[in-house]
Amino acid sequence: MLIVQIEGNVKHPITLDPTVWIFDDRKVLLDDAFKNEDSNLNGASADKDTPFNRDQYQQQINPPINESIKRFDKKKVLENSYLMPLSYFLPNSEPNEDAAKAILHTDDDSVEINFTQLENSYLLFALKGKPLTEDGPVHLYFGDGSNQSNPIKNVKKISVV
Repeated sequence: MLIVQIEGNVKHPITLDPTVWIFDDRKVLLDDAFKNEDSNLNGASADKDTPFNRDQYQQQINPPINESIKRFDKKKVLENSYLMPLSYFLPNSEPNEDAAKAILHTDDDSVEINFTQLENSYLLFALKGKPLTEDGPVHLYFGDGSNQSNPIKNVKKISVV
């Protein structure tokens, strides 16, 4: 299955389906993600001082979907590799205030990272326009690009602790 679960020390466990992100305007080109370190996720999490309000968010939800296909020709979409900032989805699970770490469950083992790293991470979901079927469903890249050459692969579940 090509889904990723976020569970653990959260109010609402959620399931992500990376296969539909190819149509989402929030995706980031892998080639562009780590070029300018100052703007990695600052745009996605600029309102970090504003508390998350689930009811308000759900009333205003209007996912930016399908516009990207209109702007890019289909050939270009199928040739590029894409990342999705995890900061778009993590607030939906409403992590508890005492969340300090995250455990990334993969096929082989599990990797523990701090919660701040998780908040600032990207998930690679498409390589050359195709879903990551062999070593996916996603690869996790830290927001600072420090693991660019060695991302955490086969991430199937994220447990917040």
